[in-house]
Amino acid sequence: MKGNAPERLDVLIDELKGIFSNIKAHEIMNTSVVVIRPDRTLYQAKELMRLRKISGVPVCDEKGALVGIVSIEDIIKALENDYINDRIEKWMTKNVVWIDENEELIDIVEKFSRYGFGRFPVLNPETKKVIGIITKADILSTILKKLKNLYVRDQRMTNVLEKSDLHSISLITGEKLDKSGADFYFEINYSDINMAGIGAAKLREFLLSRGIDEETVRKVAIATYEAETNVVIHSESTGRIYCFVKDDFIKVRVEDNGKGIENLELAMQEGYSTAPDYVRELGFGAGMGLVNMKRCSDKMVVVSEVGKGVIVEMLFNIKLGGEKS
Repeated sequence: MKGNAPERLDVLIDELKGIFSNIKAHEIMNTSVVVIRPDRTLYQAKELMRLRKISGVPVCDEKGALVGIVSIEDIIKALENDYINDRIEKWMTKNVVWIDENEELIDIVEKFSRYGFGRFPVLNPETKKVIGIITKADILSTILKKLKNLYVRDQRMTNVLEKSDLHSISLITGEKLDKSGADFYFEINYSDINMAGIGAAKLREFLLSRGIDEETVRKVAIATYEAETNVVIHSESTGRIYCFVKDDFIKVRVEDNGKGIENLELAMQEGYSTAPDYVRELGFGAGMGLVNMKRCSDKMVVVSEVGKGVIVEMLFNIKLGGEKS
């Protein structure tokens, strides 16, 4: 996507809001909210915002109920007109736009779009007490957490994926993905079913050589074997295995540009398989591939579209005590 970072963030949130529309404010909000009393000065508010690196502060009475808000714009005006030492209650915005803790994501995003504010306080609708704060970054962070075990299958997400170029970003973190910097790479040969698993075996050897603990390596190898086998059996296309080794986790990504998965929800069911009889006779195609991948990994995202292939991304937390050389 073109444009600067805030614009790209707005576009991404707007594209995903419908898919995650049932997420509520209390699931998104940051509960470490900073508030200030109305009898404090604008100078004190300025210092609070400077120290906490925030652009606005809810103003609450002694019971914690919201009575106003003071923003960085208010501070700038106070500095320009030399009333920075006035009490906050004199200059704060009293008609505050706030978010009910039970509001859903689609309505929350609409408020960001309508008012153009950078953050909104979240209130308990009965007590009017501030229980959290929501920024666009909080929304994106929540969406990414929801994505960790999401199996993408509908046209709404397909449209998002096409616009976002998922071949260049991590499905789990949303960060830019530099495949050229992968610690391990293997090209899967789909033409010979007897070659299925070679990549997983080589990856296992590589991870052991890096000093990764055997239990983690075992999980990575099993999940990668299942993903590699699926490419050979179903894709009718070459595939690629990428592995990125970090200090506390291993990320494996398996891609192909083949037939894709027609019904990912069915494919995730234990025992469901579309493998032909000759493949089953060889001992493959038991319908446990995606199931085993999910069981072995700590996070997994699968993206597929018929005729455009499959991307599987898995994250494995490195066991405490396991070290890389």
